[in-house]
Amino acid sequence: MCGIAGIVSGTQRIPKEESNLERMIGALHHRGPDECGLLFDSQCAMGMSRLSIIDLSGGSQPICNEDKSLWIVFNGEIFNYPELRTDLKSKGHEFRTRSDTEVIIHCFEQYGLDFVGHLNGQFAIAIWDRADRRLILARDRIGIRPLFYAVAGDRLIFGSEMKAIFAQGSIKPEIVPEGLADIFTFWVNVPPGTIFKGINELPPGHTLCFDHSGIRIQRYWDYTFPEEQDFLKQPEEQTLEAFRELLMDAVTIRLRADVPVAAYLSGGIDSSVISAMVKHRHNNDLITFSVAFKDRGFDERAFQEKMVSQIGTRHHTVEVGTREIADDFSNVVWFAEKPLMRTAPAPLFALSRCVRENGIKVVLTGEGADEFLGGYNIFKEDKIRRFCARRPESKCRPLLFSRLYPYIVKSEGAINPFWQAFFTKHLEDTENPYYSHLLRWENTSHIKNIFRPHVKQHFKLDKQVAKLDRFCPPEIMKWHPLNRAQYLEASLFLNGYLLSSQGDRMMMGNSVEGRFPFLDHRLVEFTARLRPELKIRALNEKYILKKAFSSLIPEAIVTRPKQPYRAPITDVLAGRQTSRLLKKMLSPEYVEKYCYLNPKAVERLKKKISRTGENTTARDEMALVAAGSTQLLHYHFLEEFDAHEFHLPAKVKLVDLV
Repeated sequence: MCGIAGIVSGTQRIPKEESNLERMIGALHHRGPDECGLLFDSQCAMGMSRLSIIDLSGGSQPICNEDKSLWIVFNGEIFNYPELRTDLKSKGHEFRTRSDTEVIIHCFEQYGLDFVGHLNGQFAIAIWDRADRRLILARDRIGIRPLFYAVAGDRLIFGSEMKAIFAQGSIKPEIVPEGLADIFTFWVNVPPGTIFKGINELPPGHTLCFDHSGIRIQRYWDYTFPEEQDFLKQPEEQTLEAFRELLMDAVTIRLRADVPVAAYLSGGIDSSVISAMVKHRHNNDLITFSVAFKDRGFDERAFQEKMVSQIGTRHHTVEVGTREIADDFSNVVWFAEKPLMRTAPAPLFALSRCVRENGIKVVLTGEGADEFLGGYNIFKEDKIRRFCARRPESKCRPLLFSRLYPYIVKSEGAINPFWQAFFTKHLEDTENPYYSHLLRWENTSHIKNIFRPHVKQHFKLDKQVAKLDRFCPPEIMKWHPLNRAQYLEASLFLNGYLLSSQGDRMMMGNSVEGRFPFLDHRLVEFTARLRPELKIRALNEKYILKKAFSSLIPEAIVTRPKQPYRAPITDVLAGRQTSRLLKKMLSPEYVEKYCYLNPKAVERLKKKISRTGENTTARDEMALVAAGSTQLLHYHFLEEFDAHEFHLPAKVKLVDLV
């Protein structure tokens, strides 16, 4: 695992000192503290910071092909590299290392831009083609590894994180109101947009070519679902066996490493299945890690302990409370590089710190099962709403919502009028492609009320949703409603928040690599073809996962109700434990100074939350986190960025082709 960055000119020579490459790579030191590599050519300067995991002694980058016409820097892992290496050697390619990085360069040499289709992995790749004076960037199918780029004159600047692009110096950070509106409506920026002016995200499943004629971006993969008559038709037991084999192989190849591989254990079924498979089939001395909360309302340690007791792992628990979350929240925003609506990334940052302190570089986690196997309440909520829409006058059908949210039912057995109105809004608009998510987006966009008019004017849901008309495939309305909801959840929330703000950034902030078996593209493609009732049977989520692996884990974990992962908010941002920096950021002076938020609205919000305490609404909590994280983002990137001192690792590989 690494961080990559570089600057390439389409037409002009780039003097070494002008490239600022060392500062760019220094900004990514946390992603790869073991060593770094720098490459200088007349029109290209690119490099990487390395977290060494495969071929520890021989895998230093940059790496070239046989005649040194192609050079690569690479962030990620290619899990099928041994098989690719064997195939490429049979085709005449010569290898100097045992690394997966060298496999990529020969794969590109063999297949051209189609090389990405041969890779099973999580990656952000930069290849410098000296013969054609062109740069090729590629990002993995799901978007596990980040990759950003910007254009400055005739130059393209790229980096694993946006801070590397800013460190180059040609582009200064500027937060755009459109970016704030997207995040505080959809939770994410719609690719290729970001929170910063002029910075683009290379979307998952895309390649980019840059040369003297400009930029060409091409999609090579996307989520796709069959029409209803084309779902997989075979006996259930046969489907279960195929699912088991695919997941087992996805786990097996993700254990390929020259360092120990541990696992996260949340107490839910997804990570429990992964840990049990590793323990029983591969590693009898498995190390596992969990996060626990001092506030029992958020804590899942009882289920974590059941799992540890059953499979017998060397287990580590990091316990966090309000103080720890408050202390970490500023760093969380620095690494996330975007505003947030939850403090939930902070405990995961503490968890990865615990992993690193115990000498582990690689962990397996269970992300992806909820998205592709129907695990979220939003999928079941969509199913109930469509059922209600067939008889909108029914008084009984809405009671099904209490199966998901018991607190919405009054003592006399009727639904609270507020929730009745909430869930029946747009009830019969079932042909809207965004039906599953519209209620949430409308609810979240109320955060606009804490912003100043010049920001608030960009919170126009109809115009924001129009971006999705260009983003989503035209065939989406031919899919089953569950598949439409899955597409939105996977292509937006999974990539832009879960794998970013809670995944890659919180792990790599402490130099830890996450690997995600449920996100193996073969498994994603297989589950896309499954009939919806194999994912959600009645209102039982992840049916196929429970059916296939119930023998591996305690029944209490199989049958437990779904518990969304959350973390304390109110006391973190508006209590005695709030950090001094965050208090300053939310003070009237700094709210006025940074010019995004309405000072009076923020003060009203803080007073309201201090009065209501534990009864604070989720909407108010999200608004408070939005305010604090927006202020911190400005502080880190617009006020303090130039004061950062970025340092290279002690070990440096230099390739000078000038």
